[in-house]
Amino acid sequence: MSKNKKAYLNWSSGKDALMAWHHILQDGNYDIQKLVTTVNKDFKRVSMHGVAIELLEAQAVSLQLPLHQIALSGNVSLQTYNETMQIHTGQLIDEGFTEAVFGDIFLEDLKNYREKELRKIGLNAIFPLWKKDTTTLAKEFINLGYKAIVVCTSAKELDASFCGREFTHDFLQDLPEGVDPCGENGEFHTFVYDGPLFKQPVRFEKGEKIMRSYKPSNKNEEDDCFKGQTYWDNQFWYQDLLK
Repeated sequence: MSKNKKAYLNWSSGKDALMAWHHILQDGNYDIQKLVTTVNKDFKRVSMHGVAIELLEAQAVSLQLPLHQIALSGNVSLQTYNETMQIHTGQLIDEGFTEAVFGDIFLEDLKNYREKELRKIGLNAIFPLWKKDTTTLAKEFINLGYKAIVVCTSAKELDASFCGREFTHDFLQDLPEGVDPCGENGEFHTFVYDGPLFKQPVRFEKGEKIMRSYKPSNKNEEDDCFKGQTYWDNQFWYQDLLK
């Protein structure tokens, strides 16, 4: 039996989560035994990234780790989100997990929030990529032989041509000034489909590329996390992937 601390990886389906796993393996103190992903139950897709659950599940099969899905509504309130997460993390604690691994790099508020919420229930939050140079991380991902496709871009930061592109050195070179090479400010999201940790590539075909605009709900419901907001970054390009 491994003496390393039992950990689960908060799996976004993208490159930063993959690189967090890579660095955890180099560290050698944690044993990642499960992938945990939040999914939009309304559309059956990975939250934020928009990847179909079928492809998420194919990733987990190729990575040879069990997958724990947390289903949430698209317009979930912070209160409901926290309550749902506590239920699922409680289940993970019951399974013997003590560490939660994240791919966050430099968003301080998000890191503090994760640490605070997990501390309440006795889980440790681990951030193997914290404060690392994002240009170095992006190039490391590519040089290690991992393959990813850009599946979501903020229309405010990137035009439609960037969505659906392979995450390569050419892609990095073409990014406009001010866009983070890892998309850490939400400029873009990726889907990883091949590389050293994969048993076999995840096969897919490109589907439709569409723009989606999100607006605050007019419903007076508790599960309306946008209630009262007047403006936010609300237009995104999505590249659909078909298994």
